[in-house]
Amino acid sequence: MPILPIDTGRYGTPEMRKIFDEEMRIQRMLDVEAALVWAHAEVGEIPKGDAEKIMEMASTKYVKLARVKEIEREIKHDVAALVRALAEVCGSSGAYVHLGATSSDILDTATALQLRDALELIEKRLSDFEKVLMKKALRYKDTLIIGRTHGQHALPTTLGFKFTVWLREISRHIQRLRQCRERVTVGKMSGAVGTQAGLGVHALEIQRLVMEKLGIKPAEISTQIVQRDRYAEIVCLLAMIASTLDSFATEIRQLQRPEIGELSEPFEVKKQVGSSTMPHKRNPITCERVCGLAKIVRSLVFPALENIKTWHERDLTQSSAERFIIPEACILVDYMLFLMSSIVANLRVDEQRMRENIELTQGRVMSEAVMIALTKKGVSRQEAHELLRKLAMKSEMENKHFKKILLEDKFIREKLSEKEIDELLNPRNYLGTALKQIELLIEKTKKERKMRGLPD
Repeated sequence: MPILPIDTGRYGTPEMRKIFDEEMRIQRMLDVEAALVWAHAEVGEIPKGDAEKIMEMASTKYVKLARVKEIEREIKHDVAALVRALAEVCGSSGAYVHLGATSSDILDTATALQLRDALELIEKRLSDFEKVLMKKALRYKDTLIIGRTHGQHALPTTLGFKFTVWLREISRHIQRLRQCRERVTVGKMSGAVGTQAGLGVHALEIQRLVMEKLGIKPAEISTQIVQRDRYAEIVCLLAMIASTLDSFATEIRQLQRPEIGELSEPFEVKKQVGSSTMPHKRNPITCERVCGLAKIVRSLVFPALENIKTWHERDLTQSSAERFIIPEACILVDYMLFLMSSIVANLRVDEQRMRENIELTQGRVMSEAVMIALTKKGVSRQEAHELLRKLAMKSEMENKHFKKILLEDKFIREKLSEKEIDELLNPRNYLGTALKQIELLIEKTKKERKMRGLPD
């Protein structure tokens, strides 16, 4: 009976849930067992006919999940149950199943196969989101929006610049994922304490052949388990990605507030319900879902780090935790990427509201531009700053436009003409290198995508 929201289908994409489905986990373990007997046959340790029989039967078509569970209930060992279930359907060839291996050889290598598939899907999601952000950065390259620091109006920027900052954060995550994937997706065939004693004189070749058959690399050295710094690294990275998406979603939620009203997540006007009691509501529920799930993903970092430590060549303290943290981290981050990509692709943008909000402070957000202009007229930076600070406070206290306050000040009028003041108070004239930065980073992203074999 489904209990958790991943189980019920509320969270997670079908593609990622399938990778970590219980039956798929069994299949991946069977894939490892099949590769092991194939490697044994290749080096002449077992008859090829027996290996072929085991390889043929190493499928959930023949090894039923229900039977594996039935045996496990009796013997209290999941891998041994799988081995017995596979041996049962192989007849006399079943004598060679699991030869020379230990449970973790099968479990850890199966995990590597799942992670390989999961990270491939997550990279695709990141790349798709990268493309969405690139399009948004170009579309809104010149769209003015007030920049905010400490939640207060700071200086003008553009919406395209904001999207470009987001874009490059996603690009860095793609780089990190590609860099750590080889460290994470490794298998092993090294026996009870890593010495490969049970695999005989061809042990190293058997391990090489198994991993080659499965399409992954072998760990360079291991004990009974693949060392868990590898899994901790990927869980930490997934938590970083989740936190980035949390940040993006939080920004959209803030800008959707009615008193700001600059951006808002998609809302199906014809049928979507915002509140069970308040018909007017358009709640940013999808962004809030992303923020909530990010908390769960970040919480998985602690057990992942705790799993690095183990008694001697291994204990079983990692196993129970990993059954949660690895599937959950992959499923939730993939789902969050799917959600955020859709949110940003269909984002509602109110450019008129952005222009109105820039004027809320009656020109005071351009005080730095005026200060810089005064320094070019020979005024010291500190003197100019203090003067503009006082005039900005006066504008606010008297509820007068900043231009009027500037024109009333004798010192300002001696240094700046009305025409110069008008130019200085125009937000579009104080964007610095923002547009150039957008162009440069869009080009950089396109080059990186081309190197990854992706279209612009």
